[in-house]
Amino acid sequence: MAAPQRGRPLRIPIPIARSIVDCAVYRDGRRVPGRFSHSEALKAVRGPEGGFVWIGMHEPDERHLGDIAAEFGLHSLAVEDALVARQRPKLERYDDVMVVVLRTVAYVEHDMNSVSEIVKTGEVLVFVGPDFVVAVRHGSHSQLKTVRANLEADPERLALGPGAVLHAIADHIVDTYLEVTAEVEDDVEEMEEEVFTPGARMHVEPIYQLKREIVELRRAVLPLAAPLQALTRPDSGLPKEIRHYLRDVADHHTVAAEHITDVDDALSALVNASLTKITVQQNTDMRKISALVAIAAVPTMIAGVYGMNFQHMPELTHEWGYPMVLLAMFAICGGLFVAFRRNGWL
Repeated sequence: MAAPQRGRPLRIPIPIARSIVDCAVYRDGRRVPGRFSHSEALKAVRGPEGGFVWIGMHEPDERHLGDIAAEFGLHSLAVEDALVARQRPKLERYDDVMVVVLRTVAYVEHDMNSVSEIVKTGEVLVFVGPDFVVAVRHGSHSQLKTVRANLEADPERLALGPGAVLHAIADHIVDTYLEVTAEVEDDVEEMEEEVFTPGARMHVEPIYQLKREIVELRRAVLPLAAPLQALTRPDSGLPKEIRHYLRDVADHHTVAAEHITDVDDALSALVNASLTKITVQQNTDMRKISALVAIAAVPTMIAGVYGMNFQHMPELTHEWGYPMVLLAMFAICGGLFVAFRRNGWL
């Protein structure tokens, strides 16, 4: 065995099983007992007993996904999309294999008055063939364990084949859209309450941050409308019952998209209201400063006049000159204060 060259890191191959979260064979809506490798599972379903394979992968590297692609006959362009993990939601076909890209989202708990990440995004790319489903997941928040468990608990729906898996994944992801938009709507309501509370000071930076996050949320959610509509058409190749299920998913997606649009509009109005409030507050502060300067100008002017050290100033020899001047300064300043207070300047 040749020794590794000096200065070059030793690359230890990682088994493909590290990338595969689960690999199962299903027949008649039920999971076949036992553990299968991806090649063993494919041989099992292409035998006389039939069925389909469902493989879940999490952030595979090029070599691991290449092994799966070679075994299942996946197109190289679709495999490249699965590796990049920054794809726009879309639906593509390569012969008898359908490729669906879905973006996942998750709400991040945060401090309302700080600039921080609010919406986290990921991706699930699903290869759907006649007898297999390969789901490639990117992002730690987009786990599909509950999807598999719920579907395995419903053998009648799982018996519909790979299309049932595609529907379950899409339904789960679109439901998270509704959950995230509901959380964001709560944030917007809280911001509105702070902005319109008299005397409260709301920084505009968190509002801008949330608006930027909404832009990312729109890019993840809205483009999925066209693929969902395409999946509900008769020429999609999916069973009629699955198309009915997907129609319901498309309706939920429309609701989520409308909520995102409403939140975006509300944030735009909130930004304008916040900027207007800041402008009004600045004008109020300037009026107060101007009123205080006007009041301070009176004793400054009188003191300046009597500090001019001229020898012949008649008031200097008056016995009551000093107290009269002080009284006059207090009276004029008091009058100005009352006048400004009545006009709302102080």
